Amino acid sequence: MKRRSFLASSLALPAFSLVGCGDSGSSGELPAGPGPGSGGNGQPGNQVVGFFEHGVASGDPLDDRVILWTRVTAALPTETSVPVQVLVSRQPDLSQPQVFTATAEADSDFCVKVDATGLASDTWYYYAFRCGPNVSPVGRTRTFPAPDQRVRRARFATVSCSNLPYGHFSVYNALAKVDERDLDFVLHLGDYLYEYEPGTYDDPAAVPNRVHEPANEILSLSDYRVRHGQYKRDPDLQAAHQQYPMICIWDDHEIANDAYMDGAENHDPATEGDWETRKQAAIRAYFEWMPVRDFGADSQRLWRRFRYGDLIDLWMLDTRIEGRDAQASLPFGPERTDPDRKLISDAQMNWLTDGLTSSGSLWKMIGQQVMFGQLNLAELPQPELISEQLPYGTTQQGLNMDQWDGYTASRTRILDAIEQNNVENVVVFTGDIHTSWANEIYRNPASVVGDLFAPEALAVEFVCPSVTSPGFPAGLAELAAVAVRTTNPHVKYAELQTRGFILMDVDRFGAQAEFHYVASIADETRKGELDTGKRKLVKVAAKQPGQRYRLITDNLTPSRPRTTQTSLLAPAATPEHQQELAAVMGAVHSLESVV
Repeated sequence: MKRRSFLASSLALPAFSLVGCGDSGSSGELPAGPGPGSGGNGQPGNQVVGFFEHGVASGDPLDDRVILWTRVTAALPTETSVPVQVLVSRQPDLSQPQVFTATAEADSDFCVKVDATGLASDTWYYYAFRCGPNVSPVGRTRTFPAPDQRVRRARFATVSCSNLPYGHFSVYNALAKVDERDLDFVLHLGDYLYEYEPGTYDDPAAVPNRVHEPANEILSLSDYRVRHGQYKRDPDLQAAHQQYPMICIWDDHEIANDAYMDGAENHDPATEGDWETRKQAAIRAYFEWMPVRDFGADSQRLWRRFRYGDLIDLWMLDTRIEGRDAQASLPFGPERTDPDRKLISDAQMNWLTDGLTSSGSLWKMIGQQVMFGQLNLAELPQPELISEQLPYGTTQQGLNMDQWDGYTASRTRILDAIEQNNVENVVVFTGDIHTSWANEIYRNPASVVGDLFAPEALAVEFVCPSVTSPGFPAGLAELAAVAVRTTNPHVKYAELQTRGFILMDVDRFGAQAEFHYVASIADETRKGELDTGKRKLVKVAAKQPGQRYRLITDNLTPSRPRTTQTSLLAPAATPEHQQELAAVMGAVHSLESVV
């Protein structure tokens, strides 16, 4: 890096678009100016005013911008405002950077979230934060191709359900291996953290040193902030965030188990206070601590759309909070089919169906929380044995009322939009249930005289395994997988026990889901190690005339990473990059002192 040009850029900062962490999401110009601990010319100076203990993250990439996130740990407890610079460059050494300015405010728990605008499309970038003499780790992120750009291929992963006291985040460790994974982005489909107190829904015998903070079920804004901070200190989660932009949605545990718009299974107003107060606290902490773009006055909105060139149109739904009615009390009867009950609001539904029917992209993909496909457990032998193993807090038998099965009118509206408008190549991504599934989506797959004999499925669904949260116990998992497929013939693959992730390799001919499983979440020495014997490949071919839209499970070949291209154009961010940047900044400080 040319120190003289770096210093010039550092001392003459233009105004840039800023999104304040936890604020309304409006963008505005914030010129560099003096602040606590600042040096000359309004720059963060030599005085130590803060540290970067929670890593860096990026998310919500568009074709000209991306959200960049960090959190400053203030050096003094009396600090209320800390100036921060963000350096963004196409080079991992951060030479010739664009420089953005921001302020870490106590009111936002010292989180910093910058919407870095004016970037080139379809480009990898590197970024770091500077606070006084300290610099953060160097992160790696990218912009998406422009919607009208023809794109040949994309690779991304889906993950969900990361419960810190249930095991090490071996899955995140595996994802962070850039040369092996070669991902363009990561979808986190919810349950990024869990709300429980220590001793509830954890595994201290296997991982005794992973205990939730604070030592109570989280209820207040302070509680949710502390819990987010604990997760963000995990080195494996930090590593995954450091290497890829992440597109995130919440599920229930970011607030409380089996949450809906007006309450939750795991919330008792008599002992835990007002539900709306708790929900607002959880949402505020989420927007502070996560690299997601907010919507200004619509401060609770998380549903949003992304376009990856002309290859992928991606809708990320909020099936949990924004418009969901309470879960049906019984798995059978008129309640779950009531046309007035909703899983998502009319506004979100219209946004989705209008988008699906008007999209010109090859693949129409939906990221969301709960299983979309029908799941019939009632016809299994001893269904209560299986329903007892569903995610914690679920008590229904036969059908899981927390899923789309409990809101059939909402699902029908989406299927109507797909079928009546001939929408092709629809893929649904799901988290929530700590198990792996590949489903074909029909209107009525329960009967052999139903839609299974139709020419093609309306959509397909890939449900990803958990990062750490438990599935079925050994022994029962294998038996249940066979039984589920027998009574649910639209389920083409089910693995109900092992933690892992899905790697999606998508091109103009097909979308291949590669289910990868980690060897252990209990053995810290095996973090990131994959159990290659359990890998499963499932593919759907892009719709062609005369060809059925169905899942393929046999005679598939694992995809190959773009190793040479990635190593040349977007190598992994490393600790050495941070060390080099720190050395340069030391020289800058020396020069600043005499300017």
